[in-house]
Amino acid sequence: MKPDAIAIPLWRQLQTTALVIGAVRSGVSGTAALDDVNSALKPGVQALSFHVWRKLGRAEALRDLLVQRRPTPKTDAILCVALALLWDDRHQTYDSFTLVNQTVEAIKRSNGLAPQANFVNACLRRFLRERSALVAQTDSNLVARWNHPLWWIQRLQHQRPNDWENLLEAANAHAPMTLRANVRNVEPAEYLAVLDAHGISATLHDGGAIVLGSPVPVQMLPGFALGHVSVQDSAAQRAAPLLLSMFGGARQLRVLDACAAPGGKTGHLLELIDGDVTALEIDAERAKKITENLQRLGLRANVLTADAVRLNDWWDGELFDAILLDAPCTASGITRRHPDVRWLRRSTDVGQLARQQQELLQTLWATLKPGGRLVYCTCSIFEEEGTQQVQTFLANNTHAALLPSPGHLMPQNGAKTPLLNDNQPGDHDGFFYALFEKRLA
Repeated sequence: MKPDAIAIPLWRQLQTTALVIGAVRSGVSGTAALDDVNSALKPGVQALSFHVWRKLGRAEALRDLLVQRRPTPKTDAILCVALALLWDDRHQTYDSFTLVNQTVEAIKRSNGLAPQANFVNACLRRFLRERSALVAQTDSNLVARWNHPLWWIQRLQHQRPNDWENLLEAANAHAPMTLRANVRNVEPAEYLAVLDAHGISATLHDGGAIVLGSPVPVQMLPGFALGHVSVQDSAAQRAAPLLLSMFGGARQLRVLDACAAPGGKTGHLLELIDGDVTALEIDAERAKKITENLQRLGLRANVLTADAVRLNDWWDGELFDAILLDAPCTASGITRRHPDVRWLRRSTDVGQLARQQQELLQTLWATLKPGGRLVYCTCSIFEEEGTQQVQTFLANNTHAALLPSPGHLMPQNGAKTPLLNDNQPGDHDGFFYALFEKRLA
């Protein structure tokens, strides 16, 4: 038997999942925590972690009913992992008693936690005995009901009083795998036919986004290695066309893609124009991803590693025709793809990131030609990172004009949820877009 054919015991997957959950609780991103997981364990642990993050609010509420005093962080992480997997007996991947036994085994085999095994076993067996009553007690708890932090829920209730429940429902759903065809090589409709010939179900959405019926490994996508297609949500695919839409046939443009990693939007820009594109990224490791992605697409940009607000470190003084600022944000619009984000963020992050966005927008505006255009975007659904940012910028820049823009695109899952106010149809993440033009006095 080959080593990779040996079944990995559930207790080990639960043990590692608890470490990932604990890492996010301590401030590490889910992506980074999962990157540290052994490759053989990673697929199972990632699936378990995503499930737990989508049910963690309920699990923590149940934990509070089962214990008088919260256990140590490592024990609590394993206990909450088990409760997240156990609480809804209608949608369980594993038998309840198997989960309890394997959770206790995970505790016993964790350094320093063995003395907690009887405590965790007693909590979980009590939960199984009283499951219906305990779950009913948590039904009125907003955090348990919606599996988001209370501050997040309250912010949406205030900012989107008519839509907040639909937004949270969409955030808890599973996102589809969406593709962008490289029009230098193949048109979206042509690639759709290629997928069909390979037995891969997909549909073509407005704007050319291709949504797969079920996710597949990228290696199975025809022409992926040759750069014919990229994975990118349909909302994110709107950035490059929006920035370039008003330049007519002009293709030799000087363009800046700020905060560019991992390079999806950089690649899209270069697929549409033969311009001079600079991709700027503050993190050196993430900047490497830009180059790698462009190499697969057969495209080239001037990739720079620098802080965008420190102009003297990277800017040569020549003004840009167009700027794409995909600013750092809370990522509150992509929690269906990254469910860890809701537990990673703190309420204070919103204001801090909004100030960073304002500084980036104001600084990069100075590098834009008169008559040039700048797209400001974030993958956020919070007004502080969208409409409020635009209002502040326009109030402080008399030469800035807001052109027709999508504004807030709220996350939704096609026909599964009601169409939200002022939103496009389809299945997409949450995003915000504003297109500015720099005008003369």
